[in-house]
This record gives sequence, structure tokens and C-alpha cells, in this order.
Amino acid sequence: VDELSFITEISGGDDHTCAMRSNGTAWCWGRNAYGQLGDDSTVDQPTPVQVGGLSDVAMISSGYKQACVVDSNGTAWCWGVNQYGQIGDGTTEDRSTPVEVDELQNVTDISSGGYRHACAVASNGQIWCWGGNSFGQLGDESTIDRNQPVQVDGLTEAIQISCKGHHSCALQSDGLVFCWGRNYYGQLGDGTTIDRDYPVQVNEIMDAVEISAGSNHTCARKSDGTVWCWGRNYHGQLGDGSEEDRDTPVQVDGLTSTAKISCGYRHSCSMQSDGTAWCWGGNFNGQLGDWTTTHSSTPVEVISE
Repeated sequence: VDELSFITEISGGDDHTCAMRSNGTAWCWGRNAYGQLGDDSTVDQPTPVQVGGLSDVAMISSGYKQACVVDSNGTAWCWGVNQYGQIGDGTTEDRSTPVEVDELQNVTDISSGGYRHACAVASNGQIWCWGGNSFGQLGDESTIDRNQPVQVDGLTEAIQISCKGHHSCALQSDGLVFCWGRNYYGQLGDGTTIDRDYPVQVNEIMDAVEISAGSNHTCARKSDGTVWCWGRNYHGQLGDGSEEDRDTPVQVDGLTSTAKISCGYRHSCSMQSDGTAWCWGGNFNGQLGDWTTTHSSTPVEVISE
């Protein structure tokens, strides 16, 4: 990417990307119709532009048409589309520069990947969510949209949050995973396809160390290096060799030394401890990186040349 170096974290949104540099600044590029690049404009940018007013960014998360960061003080800031209150500033006005999320302090993790919502973890293990709530994805036992954060019911030991589509999932310090929101394809992993407006425990996941929510599926990495996924599987994004939806976790074939996972819209990817990357699922546009456009229901290695 032109004129951008010393990147410490990067996050891809729907049609834009944001990165954090080692000096604490944030930079974004791509589509900007809703101000999701944070440069006080709505002009698309093919090269990075600096997000206005931020100089001590500690983590960054790009969403559907919005983005959020957490600064070194644990304060959350968001910008972009705000139709459902997903910026969290008490309004539904789009923002082309960062605004502080209301009444949210000591944030340790944030995810703005939902189509209409975002969530954050506080240092006390509580989770707070805001934005669209039509499927209960805010986890406050309602389906009422919120333009300010509301606390997710019953979770006080969270260490990671991941939102995408219309559902949210949290990882607790004890290795358990809880999900809530839309469940049409079983993406909550509780053995049902019933939407939940409060967290339910994912079946058979007892020692997770990382989670990642996709559009209609979810994956978890266990402490033994295996990967387990659940939810929609029409294009093989669960990686178990089938295209059958699963409402409880299934193990991804052949991955036993996974160091990182990330779920996309219809595909999933992992980085192994040896530095190789493997992806599986939909491959319409070559997103599996294997020099084909053939879908794969089991992991294929990403080929650089």
C-alpha cells in the first residue's frame, strides 16, 4: 500500500480497509460513501488517508460500512454509517470523523464487524453492544435498536468479542464461548436454529483461545491448535468436507497447529504455526488464494506464486 509502513494491525471491512501504525495513528482506504474512512469526507480513496483526530490508537476494527478503534486510555471511538446507532454516540447521524462511544470506559477489545452493530469488552469482563438489534444481536434480552451501549446479559468473564452479520460471540477467560443474535443457520452453535437475544453457550467448546464470527458462521481455535466451526456451510466454509449446515461445532479437517483464525463472508482462513496460510469455503473471486475459483469444503494452502 502506498505511503504506509510500520503497520501493527490491519482490519478489512465490507468495502474498505483500515490499519494502525506503530505511532498510534489510524489510516483507511477504499469506499467512503458514509465517511467510513474517517478523513472528514465522503470521497472514495484508492490509497490510505489518515483518520482525523487519533494519535494513540491501541486496536482497530473495520465493519460493514463503519470502523472503530480503542485508544491507549481504553476509550472507544467509531465513525461511518450510523443508521441503526452503530456508532454508539447517542445519535443516528453518519460520522466522517471519529466520535467517542458514549458511556464506555476501560475497553480491552472491540468488534465493529456486524452489519448493523458493534460490541466491546471492558476490563471487568463485561460486554457492551450497540446498534441494530432486530435479531437480538445486542444480547440485552430485547430486539430494540440502541444508539448507546447496553450491557450483554450474564457475561462477566469475557476476553474477546467478535461480531459479523447479525450475531455476536464472546470468548471467556475459562475457554467457553457464548453467542447470541441470529441463528437461522445454527451460527450460535447451541444445537438449535432459534434466534437468541441473550448469550447461549456453544456446545462442545471447552478450551477455546480465539474466536471469529463470519457472516452466517463462526469458528473457534482450541488450545490444542485445532479449529472448530459451526453455522452455514453452503460453500464449505466450515471446513469439515461437507456442505451441510451445522448447529453445533465440527472440526476443520487437517488443521492441528493453528496460530490464528479469521472468518469472512462465505469463507474462513487460518495461519499455522509454521507460517503457512490455509483457507476454505466460497472461492467466487479467488478468496481462498489457491490460484483457482473453485470452492473447497476442506482447507487449501494459500499459494504466493
